[in-house]
Amino acid sequence: MTAAIAMEARQLDRAEQLEQLRRQMAAVSGKVGAGRHVAERAVEVLPTAESLLAVPESLAGPLPAGLPRGVVAVLSGARSLPVSMAAAVTAAGGHVAIVGLPDFGLLAAAEMGADLSRLAVIPDPGTDPVEVAAVLMDGMDLVVLGLAGRAVSATRARAVVARARQKGCTLLVARGEWQGASIRLDARVHGYEMTGVSGGAPVAGCGRINRVRLSVRARGRAVGRAG
Repeated sequence: MTAAIAMEARQLDRAEQLEQLRRQMAAVSGKVGAGRHVAERAVEVLPTAESLLAVPESLAGPLPAGLPRGVVAVLSGARSLPVSMAAAVTAAGGHVAIVGLPDFGLLAAAEMGADLSRLAVIPDPGTDPVEVAAVLMDGMDLVVLGLAGRAVSATRARAVVARARQKGCTLLVARGEWQGASIRLDARVHGYEMTGVSGGAPVAGCGRINRVRLSVRARGRAVGRAG
């Protein structure tokens, strides 16, 4: 079952909110010990296969080996890319947190093969989604962060990047700007695959979108590390 985590409605100060979130995440994922293990391993040089996250088919061209762990990537364009990325990572056995994306498509993720038991969703992270995302790096392989149009300054970004590197957790930023991101991904829809009624051949004006085909461009200093 997908874990949905929300801050309580009553007024909590910032420290209480973050401590509450840590407790909830520990109960949901059971990965507090594993998170510490990841942090210890992140100091060492990881084997190539362990230093990369699985990626969906749409990223197989620009990132053929996978997405590097411990980096920050900014996503723009088609909103289905974060969904397919979460599906790929959880299907491969990783744990993913979705922060600040209340319209994240859980059904679409499941249809893409996601293991929803490995997915934690925090639709409303409060006034500081960046700090919530940083806390979640302790026990996750991938954190997808929706900024709702915000921009993160270089000073704030550097602290979070250092934490991501230490914990071996990748941060994917959507719907906002992150200064100094090491990978930038731009996804555009370039086609659809349709299924007809009752599984038959699609007919114009009638049927169901079975799959969205994306064209993705990747750039940034960490792209070479994924090759």
